[in-house]
Amino acid sequence: MGFDHSPRTADLLARLRAFMDEHIYPNEKLYYEQLNEGDRWGHIPLIDELKEKARAAGLWNLFLPESELGAGLTNLEYAPLCEEMGRVHFSPVVFNCAAPDTGNMETLERFGTEEHKKRWLEPLLDGKIRSAFVMTEPAVASSDATNIQSSIVRDGDEYVINGRKWWISGIGEHNCELLIFMGKTDPTAEKHKQQSMILIPRDTPGITVLRPMSVFGYDDAPHGHMEMVFDNVRVPASNMLLGEGRGFEIAQGRLGPGRIHHCMRMIGMAERALEAMCKRVKGRVAFGKPLAEQGVIIERIAESRILIDQARLLTLHAAHRMDTVGNKAAKAEIGMIKVAAPNMACRVIDWAIQAHGAAGISQDFFLAEYYAHARKIRFADGPDEVHRFQIGRLELAKHG
Repeated sequence: MGFDHSPRTADLLARLRAFMDEHIYPNEKLYYEQLNEGDRWGHIPLIDELKEKARAAGLWNLFLPESELGAGLTNLEYAPLCEEMGRVHFSPVVFNCAAPDTGNMETLERFGTEEHKKRWLEPLLDGKIRSAFVMTEPAVASSDATNIQSSIVRDGDEYVINGRKWWISGIGEHNCELLIFMGKTDPTAEKHKQQSMILIPRDTPGITVLRPMSVFGYDDAPHGHMEMVFDNVRVPASNMLLGEGRGFEIAQGRLGPGRIHHCMRMIGMAERALEAMCKRVKGRVAFGKPLAEQGVIIERIAESRILIDQARLLTLHAAHRMDTVGNKAAKAEIGMIKVAAPNMACRVIDWAIQAHGAAGISQDFFLAEYYAHARKIRFADGPDEVHRFQIGRLELAKHG
């Protein structure tokens, strides 16, 4: 199979790279300056300015395959664009292609009612609001989603929601207005029909944010990863997605694209880390010669190139399979890249950090933050062990 860019992807990629060169990279320092002015959980004016520029440039909602609402790209066509956006941590939001909004928009498009789409999907697509996906819980091993204990109980024309959640990304955003919540509607039902998903407006009474979680000291403000309590939160019964007991069905439709998007962005991060490593070692001298002439450095650069290209090809193959046979049939390929890409990124970024010496773990370079993010993705949307277990079972099944 060939992975040459389609004419449309090639055009979008060239325009995207030009936009990154003109508007994203030169504004990285300004982004963090605005972030650290006053309330870290406040509004960053730069993002709104860049979003308007991206929309005007036609670089908006590039995801959403199988829909007329996005750019109409396949997963394979979107992959290099997502990789490019991943090179700067905050840039996906500039193009309205950031998690968890992308997965939430796909969920609303595929499973929401016309009322849901009008109220929530349209402003999300327009970039006016943001959203969060609420699943993980501190009291159970949430890598097995059947463990989720939060309750969603019908009471007349409403549902009452109770539970404690954590690592809920996006709640810190000033314009986060929608939560998609996963919890149990029937603890006595068949194992994979106990869970449901329901829409909760962010300003509903009974929602309390306890604290932001940190990843190796990074709080990821203003996005955040929050621990929260839902105490008798009431929403209309019409906010239920698809119907009671269909949470896993929705999750499977949501997680495939979300997982591969993470992998695409990981490749972009690793590419940028490799570039930084090459620039650093060509300009530093130790023990009488440039670092770039040290054998171990050359070997790490070579290995980084091998690992990145391997991960990219595996990602493109998974995207191709998703486009041609569907997310469910491509679950092995999705699982494989979900393991391979974050581990690859962790290794390449770590080598780049080592090449920078103590500066690599400082705030003067992006590498420490990238490493924290890459390490986090080894848990997000399922830990390595769960994906390896599934991949192994699928491989064994080929042999009877």
